[in-house]
Amino acid sequence: MKILGIGNAIVDVICKVNEEFLIQNNLTKGTMKLIFDENEFKNLLKTLKIEKTVSGGSVANSIVGLSQLGNKVGFIGKVSDDELGIKYEKGLKKENVKYFYTKKEEVLPTGTCLILVTPDSERTMCTFLGTAGKINENDVNSESIKNSEIIFLEGYLWDEGEPKKAFDKAINNANKVAMSLSDQFCVDRHKPHFLNLVQNNLDIVFANEQEITSLFEAKDFKEVINFSKVLNKLIVVTRGEKGAIAVKGEEIYECGIQKNLKIVDLTGAGDLFAAGFLHGYVNKFSIGESLKKGTELSSKVIQKIGARL
Repeated sequence: MKILGIGNAIVDVICKVNEEFLIQNNLTKGTMKLIFDENEFKNLLKTLKIEKTVSGGSVANSIVGLSQLGNKVGFIGKVSDDELGIKYEKGLKKENVKYFYTKKEEVLPTGTCLILVTPDSERTMCTFLGTAGKINENDVNSESIKNSEIIFLEGYLWDEGEPKKAFDKAINNANKVAMSLSDQFCVDRHKPHFLNLVQNNLDIVFANEQEITSLFEAKDFKEVINFSKVLNKLIVVTRGEKGAIAVKGEEIYECGIQKNLKIVDLTGAGDLFAAGFLHGYVNKFSIGESLKKGTELSSKVIQKIGARL
């Protein structure tokens, strides 16, 4: 298998909202808020008109993108044997993703993420992790990891306790490890752990400019570049209108954005960028060509609603 993703198995529920809705609910635009109270989550959902539901989660979105490009891929993520869990599994299988997880009835329901899209196309997420956040080492199939060229992890998955054990088991059995930092709040919560992972365990790191600047506690982007050079890992950073950049040792590669796009929804932009880049990487493209492929996929996905091409 080319790539095996391990992440939070989340059903994405996409809704359009105005700026006022975010203010009323104390939400910071462009970030992801974790909701721990199931009733609070249900009350928020009650007030919204649902545009679309998709088998999502950050890494799952990337894995589906890789499958659509013709790569042999798989996914591990925890769901419950409930209505959404059944939909989740069917959604992945429909996209030719091998699902390495046997669902059973859990105490908590299948995880859900409200993706709130404002008129400026920015997305703000409210996630009720449900059983997805309870993934443990027994849920991680060692053989499927050993048989994959690369495993792809998400920062959202990392948490103390059982999820960390699942993370460690995956890394210890992997041939190569790629990881997305996921979200700036995520980076700020787990900074020492993430820095340790980047320095000692990861081969490829995906981040946006804010996330990587926060992780390295850099004063400016030049410091980010210098620190990345010293690490001698493959650090891949998306920079919005400034395009994307990859650093491997002393080598720096850059790629501009595609112009004149009709942007509808930024959901999945980073996930599909990672899919495009990893597609290039596992199919022996140059790093520059991989950046272009990532940019091509992210440009396509932001011109439609949701995180699917």
